[in-house]
Amino acid sequence: MRFDATGKVSLDHIYTQPDPRTYFNVLRPLEYCVPQQAKPYFEKLIKQYRESRQVAEPKVLDIGCSYGINAALLKYDATMDELYARYSSTASREALLARDRELATSRRPAHGIRFVGLDTSSSALSYALDAGFLDDAVHADLEEHEPTPAQRAQFAGTDLVISTGCLGYVTERTLTRVVRAQGGRRPWMAHFVLRMFPFDPVERALTGLGYRTVRVDEVFKQRRFASPDEQALVLDRMSAAGVDAQGLEAEGWLYAQLYLSRPADEKTTGPQAPNRERN
Repeated sequence: MRFDATGKVSLDHIYTQPDPRTYFNVLRPLEYCVPQQAKPYFEKLIKQYRESRQVAEPKVLDIGCSYGINAALLKYDATMDELYARYSSTASREALLARDRELATSRRPAHGIRFVGLDTSSSALSYALDAGFLDDAVHADLEEHEPTPAQRAQFAGTDLVISTGCLGYVTERTLTRVVRAQGGRRPWMAHFVLRMFPFDPVERALTGLGYRTVRVDEVFKQRRFASPDEQALVLDRMSAAGVDAQGLEAEGWLYAQLYLSRPADEKTTGPQAPNRERN
C-alpha cells in the first residue's frame, strides 16, 4: 500500500480509468460518502442562489469532479448507494454509458442546473460528459498553469464553485485563477475540506479577492481509513498541525468541514444543517 505526501493512501489510479467501476469498487469498502453528505447542503445553497439572484439555471463549477459524481447526485437525484450498485456491474463501458444516459434523460430535474467539471483526468471527464452528467468539462491543472483563453471562456459566468475533498491537493492557486476568469464576477463557493488540511491559506486568498468565509459547525464523514498505517500517518500530521482528532479521526474515519465563501458585501449565512438524520 503506497501513501502520498499527505499520509493518505495513494488512490490516483481510480481516477484515471475509462469508466467509474474501479473508483466505486475501491471506495465502497471504505464507505466513501462525502458526496452524499454534501448533497443537501449543495441543494440548499443552489436554491438560495436561484432565488436571490433570479437565475433559473445556475452554472455550477465542480473542482475535482472526477466522473461527475456530484452532478449525478444533484441533477438527477441519484444517491451514492445507487451509484455503488450501478457500477458493481460487469457490463462493458458502452453498456454502462447507455444506462447512464438513460438516467440522465429519465430524471428530469425540477429546476435545471448546468454543471461544468474541472479535473486533471481526461478519462474521468470524458466519461462524465458522455454519460450526460456534465454539461461541459475543463481538462486543466490550474495549480501549474493559467487557464487558456478557451478555458477562461468555459469558466465565465460561473454562479457557484463547489468541491468535495480535492482542496488540500488543490490550493488557493486554482481558486484564484477560477475567480479571475470571471471578469469581475464573484461566484458563491462551498468546499468540503478534510480536517487534516488547513483552510487558512485559501481563506486569506479569497479574502483578498473580496470574499468572506464562514465555516459550518457540523463535521462530515468522508471515508474510513484504508489501513491502520494510513490512520497513524494522518493522525501524526494532524497532531503536528495542532488539530485535535479525538472522537473523530482517532475513531477510524476521515472527516471534512464545510466552508462557505461569498462576496464580502453579501450575507454569508449559508445552508445550515438540513432536516435529516446525522451520521
